[in-house]
Amino acid sequence: MKNIIEHITDPNIIYYLEYLKYERRVSTNTIDSYGENLKLLSDTCKKNILSLTKDDIRNFLQNVDVCAKTKAHYLSVFNSFFNYMIYNDKLKNNPCASIKSPKIEKKLPNYLTIDEINKLLDIKLIKPIDYRNKAMLEVLFATGTRISELINMELNQIDYDECIIRVLGKGKKDRIIPIGNTALKYLRLYIDEYRKFILKTKNCNYVFVNKDGNKISRQGFFKILKKITKESGINKEISPHTLRHSFATYLLNNGADLRVIQELLGHENLVTTEIYSHLSNKKIEEDYQHHPRAHKEKGID
Repeated sequence: MKNIIEHITDPNIIYYLEYLKYERRVSTNTIDSYGENLKLLSDTCKKNILSLTKDDIRNFLQNVDVCAKTKAHYLSVFNSFFNYMIYNDKLKNNPCASIKSPKIEKKLPNYLTIDEINKLLDIKLIKPIDYRNKAMLEVLFATGTRISELINMELNQIDYDECIIRVLGKGKKDRIIPIGNTALKYLRLYIDEYRKFILKTKNCNYVFVNKDGNKISRQGFFKILKKITKESGINKEISPHTLRHSFATYLLNNGADLRVIQELLGHENLVTTEIYSHLSNKKIEEDYQHHPRAHKEKGID
Protein backbone atom coordinates (compact mmCIF):
# COMPACT_ATOMS: atom_id res chain seq x y z
CA MET A 1 0.00 0.00 0.00
CA LYS A 2 1.32 3.41 -0.94
CA ASN A 3 2.23 5.97 1.71
CA ILE A 4 1.46 9.39 0.24
CA ILE A 5 3.35 11.22 3.01
CA GLU A 6 6.62 9.88 1.60
CA HIS A 7 5.93 11.69 -1.69
CA ILE A 8 5.01 15.07 -0.20
CA THR A 9 7.61 17.73 0.57
CA ASP A 10 5.36 20.50 1.90
CA PRO A 11 5.69 20.38 5.73
CA ASN A 12 2.23 21.90 6.23
CA ILE A 13 0.52 19.14 4.27
CA ILE A 14 2.57 16.51 6.15
CA TYR A 15 1.62 18.18 9.44
CA TYR A 16 -2.07 17.96 8.51
CA LEU A 17 -1.88 14.33 7.34
CA GLU A 18 -0.13 13.29 10.55
CA TYR A 19 -2.93 14.98 12.50
CA LEU A 20 -5.44 12.87 10.54
CA LYS A 21 -3.41 9.73 11.18
CA TYR A 22 -2.52 10.06 14.85
CA GLU A 23 -5.26 12.26 16.31
CA ARG A 24 -8.27 11.65 14.10
CA ARG A 25 -7.21 8.04 13.41
CA VAL A 26 -8.76 8.05 9.95
CA SER A 27 -8.10 5.23 7.50
CA THR A 28 -4.95 4.99 5.39
CA ASN A 29 -7.08 5.28 2.24
CA THR A 30 -8.53 8.59 3.45
CA ILE A 31 -5.08 9.96 4.33
CA ASP A 32 -3.76 8.97 0.89
CA SER A 33 -6.77 10.57 -0.81
CA TYR A 34 -6.50 13.84 1.13
CA GLY A 35 -2.74 13.98 0.58
CA GLU A 36 -3.12 13.46 -3.17
CA ASN A 37 -5.81 16.16 -3.36
CA LEU A 38 -3.69 18.72 -1.51
CA LYS A 39 -0.55 17.85 -3.48
CA LEU A 40 -2.50 18.22 -6.73
CA LEU A 41 -3.71 21.68 -5.66
CA SER A 42 -0.23 22.84 -4.69
CA ASP A 43 1.47 21.36 -7.78
CA THR A 44 -1.15 22.75 -10.18
CA CYS A 45 -1.03 26.26 -8.72
CA LYS A 46 2.78 26.07 -8.42
CA LYS A 47 2.70 27.94 -5.12
CA ASN A 48 3.25 27.29 -1.46
CA ILE A 49 -0.13 25.99 -0.35
CA LEU A 50 -0.47 28.55 2.47
CA SER A 51 -0.02 31.43 -0.02
CA LEU A 52 -2.96 30.38 -2.21
CA THR A 53 -5.79 32.88 -2.71
CA LYS A 54 -9.49 32.42 -3.32
CA ASP A 55 -8.90 33.05 -7.04
CA ASP A 56 -6.20 30.36 -7.14
CA ILE A 57 -8.54 27.76 -5.71
CA ARG A 58 -11.50 28.88 -7.81
CA ASN A 59 -9.38 28.65 -10.98
CA PHE A 60 -8.16 25.21 -9.95
CA LEU A 61 -11.72 23.95 -9.46
CA GLN A 62 -12.88 25.46 -12.75
CA ASN A 63 -10.06 23.93 -14.79
CA VAL A 64 -9.49 20.54 -13.19
CA ASP A 65 -10.93 17.82 -15.44
CA VAL A 66 -13.15 15.94 -12.98
CA CYS A 67 -16.88 15.65 -12.28
CA ALA A 68 -18.82 18.01 -9.98
CA LYS A 69 -18.88 15.42 -7.19
CA THR A 70 -15.07 15.17 -7.18
CA LYS A 71 -14.75 18.97 -7.24
CA ALA A 72 -17.04 19.15 -4.22
CA HIS A 73 -14.86 16.57 -2.48
CA TYR A 74 -11.73 18.60 -3.30
CA LEU A 75 -13.31 21.72 -1.81
CA SER A 76 -14.27 19.83 1.35
CA VAL A 77 -10.66 18.60 1.75
CA PHE A 78 -9.25 22.09 1.16
CA ASN A 79 -11.64 23.61 3.70
CA SER A 80 -10.64 21.04 6.30
CA PHE A 81 -6.94 21.64 5.66
CA PHE A 82 -7.09 25.46 5.79
CA ASN A 83 -9.32 25.45 8.89
CA TYR A 84 -6.78 23.23 10.62
CA MET A 85 -4.01 25.64 9.63
CA ILE A 86 -6.04 28.53 11.12
CA TYR A 87 -6.62 26.53 14.31
CA ASN A 88 -2.85 26.07 14.65
CA ASP A 89 -2.09 29.77 13.96
CA LYS A 90 -0.39 29.04 10.65
CA LEU A 91 -2.95 31.01 8.67
CA LYS A 92 -5.33 33.88 9.32
CA ASN A 93 -8.07 33.26 6.77
CA ASN A 94 -9.46 30.31 4.88
CA PRO A 95 -9.10 31.19 1.15
CA CYS A 96 -11.91 28.88 0.09
CA ALA A 97 -14.39 29.73 2.86
CA SER A 98 -16.64 31.75 0.54
CA ILE A 99 -16.39 29.42 -2.49
CA LYS A 100 -19.67 27.63 -3.11
CA SER A 101 -19.56 23.89 -3.58
CA PRO A 102 -20.47 22.71 -7.11
CA LYS A 103 -24.05 21.57 -7.51
CA ILE A 104 -24.12 17.79 -7.66
CA GLU A 105 -26.77 16.05 -9.67
CA LYS A 106 -28.28 13.29 -7.57
CA LYS A 107 -28.19 10.06 -9.52
CA LEU A 108 -30.38 7.15 -8.58
CA PRO A 109 -28.29 4.12 -7.61
CA ASN A 110 -27.80 1.35 -10.13
CA TYR A 111 -29.34 -1.93 -9.04
CA LEU A 112 -29.99 -5.42 -10.40
CA THR A 113 -33.33 -7.04 -11.10
CA ILE A 114 -34.09 -10.36 -9.42
CA ASP A 115 -33.51 -12.09 -12.76
CA GLU A 116 -30.07 -10.46 -13.01
CA ILE A 117 -29.27 -11.36 -9.39
CA ASN A 118 -30.15 -14.99 -10.11
CA LYS A 119 -27.88 -14.98 -13.17
CA LEU A 120 -25.02 -13.45 -11.19
CA LEU A 121 -25.34 -15.96 -8.36
CA ASP A 122 -25.64 -18.95 -10.69
CA ILE A 123 -21.95 -19.79 -10.42
CA LYS A 124 -20.73 -23.23 -11.53
CA LEU A 125 -19.22 -24.74 -8.40
CA ILE A 126 -16.18 -26.75 -9.45
CA LYS A 127 -13.04 -25.36 -7.78
CA PRO A 128 -12.60 -24.14 -4.18
CA ILE A 129 -12.44 -20.52 -5.43
CA ASP A 130 -15.87 -20.99 -7.04
CA TYR A 131 -17.30 -21.76 -3.60
CA ARG A 132 -15.50 -18.72 -2.19
CA ASN A 133 -16.88 -16.46 -4.94
CA LYS A 134 -20.38 -17.86 -4.50
CA ALA A 135 -20.22 -17.25 -0.75
CA MET A 136 -18.95 -13.67 -1.20
CA LEU A 137 -21.71 -12.68 -3.63
CA GLU A 138 -24.43 -14.43 -1.62
CA VAL A 139 -23.32 -12.59 1.54
CA LEU A 140 -23.18 -9.21 -0.23
CA PHE A 141 -26.68 -9.53 -1.63
CA ALA A 142 -28.12 -11.08 1.55
CA THR A 143 -26.71 -8.46 3.94
CA GLY A 144 -26.01 -5.27 1.97
CA THR A 145 -22.54 -4.98 3.51
CA ARG A 146 -19.94 -2.65 2.08
CA ILE A 147 -17.05 -4.28 0.23
CA SER A 148 -14.66 -3.04 2.95
CA GLU A 149 -16.81 -4.77 5.57
CA LEU A 150 -16.88 -7.99 3.57
CA ILE A 151 -13.13 -8.30 2.93
CA ASN A 152 -12.32 -7.37 6.55
CA MET A 153 -14.76 -9.88 8.02
CA GLU A 154 -13.14 -12.38 10.39
CA LEU A 155 -14.30 -15.87 11.29
CA ASN A 156 -15.43 -14.89 14.78
CA GLN A 157 -17.87 -12.33 13.35
CA ILE A 158 -20.20 -15.07 12.10
CA ASP A 159 -22.81 -16.52 14.44
CA TYR A 160 -24.33 -19.60 12.79
CA ASP A 161 -26.75 -20.30 15.64
CA GLU A 162 -28.27 -16.80 15.63
CA CYS A 163 -27.96 -16.44 11.81
CA ILE A 164 -26.21 -13.07 12.09
CA ILE A 165 -22.91 -11.46 11.18
CA ARG A 166 -21.21 -8.64 13.04
CA VAL A 167 -19.44 -6.08 10.91
CA LEU A 168 -17.25 -3.09 11.68
CA GLY A 169 -18.60 -0.23 9.59
CA LYS A 170 -17.70 3.39 8.99
CA GLY A 171 -16.49 5.25 12.05
CA LYS A 172 -15.51 1.86 13.52
CA LYS A 173 -19.13 1.26 14.54
CA ASP A 174 -20.26 -2.31 15.09
CA ARG A 175 -23.57 -3.44 13.70
CA ILE A 176 -25.38 -6.76 13.60
CA ILE A 177 -26.96 -7.94 10.34
CA PRO A 178 -29.23 -10.97 9.95
CA ILE A 179 -28.18 -13.33 7.18
CA GLY A 180 -30.59 -15.59 5.29
CA ASN A 181 -30.41 -19.36 5.13
CA THR A 182 -29.15 -19.56 1.55
CA ALA A 183 -26.24 -17.16 2.09
CA LEU A 184 -25.40 -18.79 5.42
CA LYS A 185 -25.45 -22.23 3.79
CA TYR A 186 -22.91 -21.28 1.13
CA LEU A 187 -20.81 -19.30 3.60
CA ARG A 188 -20.58 -22.29 5.91
CA LEU A 189 -19.91 -24.68 3.03
CA TYR A 190 -17.02 -22.52 1.83
CA ILE A 191 -15.52 -22.14 5.32
CA ASP A 192 -15.93 -25.76 6.43
CA GLU A 193 -15.06 -27.57 3.21
CA TYR A 194 -13.17 -25.43 0.70
CA ARG A 195 -11.39 -22.54 2.43
CA LYS A 196 -8.61 -24.87 3.67
CA PHE A 197 -7.70 -25.77 0.07
CA ILE A 198 -7.16 -22.10 -0.79
CA LEU A 199 -5.21 -21.45 2.44
CA LYS A 200 -3.00 -24.55 1.99
CA THR A 201 -0.51 -24.33 4.89
CA LYS A 202 -1.20 -20.72 5.87
CA ASN A 203 -3.29 -19.42 8.77
CA CYS A 204 -5.59 -16.44 8.34
CA ASN A 205 -8.47 -15.15 10.46
CA TYR A 206 -10.12 -13.33 7.57
CA VAL A 207 -13.06 -15.17 6.05
CA PHE A 208 -12.30 -14.55 2.40
CA VAL A 209 -8.77 -15.31 1.26
CA ASN A 210 -6.88 -15.21 -2.03
CA LYS A 211 -4.71 -17.91 -3.62
CA ASP A 212 -1.73 -16.74 -1.53
CA GLY A 213 -3.67 -17.37 1.68
CA ASN A 214 -4.00 -13.66 2.49
CA LYS A 215 -7.06 -11.47 2.92
CA ILE A 216 -8.66 -10.83 -0.44
CA SER A 217 -8.16 -7.25 -1.58
CA ARG A 218 -10.70 -4.74 -2.84
CA GLN A 219 -9.01 -4.82 -6.27
CA GLY A 220 -9.04 -8.61 -6.24
CA PHE A 221 -12.75 -8.67 -5.56
CA PHE A 222 -13.43 -6.19 -8.37
CA LYS A 223 -11.63 -8.46 -10.84
CA ILE A 224 -13.63 -11.47 -9.65
CA LEU A 225 -16.93 -9.58 -9.91
CA LYS A 226 -16.10 -8.29 -13.40
CA LYS A 227 -15.28 -11.82 -14.58
CA ILE A 228 -18.45 -13.35 -13.11
CA THR A 229 -20.59 -10.53 -14.54
CA LYS A 230 -19.21 -11.17 -18.02
CA GLU A 231 -19.73 -14.93 -17.71
CA SER A 232 -23.32 -14.43 -16.54
CA GLY A 233 -24.21 -12.39 -19.64
CA ILE A 234 -25.33 -9.29 -17.72
CA ASN A 235 -24.76 -6.16 -19.80
CA LYS A 236 -24.38 -3.71 -16.91
CA GLU A 237 -21.50 -2.05 -15.13
CA ILE A 238 -21.63 -3.79 -11.76
CA SER A 239 -19.69 -2.86 -8.64
CA PRO A 240 -19.93 -4.20 -5.07
CA HIS A 241 -22.13 -1.19 -4.34
CA THR A 242 -24.56 -2.40 -7.02
CA LEU A 243 -25.28 -5.43 -4.84
CA ARG A 244 -25.69 -3.18 -1.80
CA HIS A 245 -28.15 -1.02 -3.74
CA SER A 246 -29.96 -4.14 -4.95
CA PHE A 247 -30.28 -5.40 -1.37
CA ALA A 248 -31.84 -2.12 -0.20
CA THR A 249 -34.11 -1.76 -3.23
CA TYR A 250 -35.39 -5.33 -2.90
CA LEU A 251 -36.20 -4.79 0.80
CA LEU A 252 -38.00 -1.50 0.14
CA ASN A 253 -40.04 -2.92 -2.74
CA ASN A 254 -41.12 -5.75 -0.48
CA GLY A 255 -42.39 -3.51 2.29
CA ALA A 256 -39.42 -3.04 4.61
CA ASP A 257 -39.42 0.14 6.70
CA LEU A 258 -36.90 2.78 5.60
CA ARG A 259 -35.45 3.04 9.12
CA VAL A 260 -34.85 -0.71 9.23
CA ILE A 261 -32.96 -0.44 5.92
CA GLN A 262 -30.99 2.50 7.36
CA GLU A 263 -29.96 0.34 10.32
CA LEU A 264 -29.00 -2.63 8.16
CA LEU A 265 -26.93 -0.49 5.79
CA GLY A 266 -25.25 1.38 8.63
CA HIS A 267 -26.28 4.82 7.36
CA GLU A 268 -25.79 7.50 9.99
CA ASN A 269 -28.41 9.75 8.42
CA LEU A 270 -31.84 8.71 7.13
CA VAL A 271 -31.46 11.17 4.24
CA THR A 272 -28.82 8.86 2.76
CA THR A 273 -31.25 5.95 2.85
CA GLU A 274 -34.10 7.97 1.35
CA ILE A 275 -32.50 7.74 -2.10
CA TYR A 276 -34.00 4.25 -2.27
CA SER A 277 -37.52 5.60 -1.78
CA HIS A 278 -36.90 7.88 -4.80
CA LEU A 279 -35.80 4.82 -6.73
CA SER A 280 -38.92 2.96 -5.68
CA ASN A 281 -41.15 5.89 -6.64
CA LYS A 282 -39.48 6.13 -10.06
CA LYS A 283 -40.07 2.42 -10.61
CA ILE A 284 -43.75 2.85 -9.69
CA GLU A 285 -44.08 5.70 -12.16
CA GLU A 286 -42.43 3.68 -14.93
CA ASP A 287 -44.56 0.62 -14.22
CA TYR A 288 -47.75 2.72 -14.17
CA GLN A 289 -47.11 3.75 -17.77
CA HIS A 290 -48.11 0.20 -18.74
CA HIS A 291 -51.52 0.63 -17.09
CA PRO A 292 -54.31 0.80 -19.70
CA ARG A 293 -55.71 3.95 -18.05
CA ALA A 294 -52.34 5.66 -17.51
CA HIS A 295 -52.51 7.84 -20.63
CA LYS A 296 -54.94 10.64 -21.30
CA GLU A 297 -57.45 10.16 -24.06
CA LYS A 298 -57.63 12.84 -26.70
CA GLY A 299 -59.92 15.71 -25.77
CA ILE A 300 -59.97 14.84 -22.08
CA ASP A 301 -58.19 17.05 -19.53
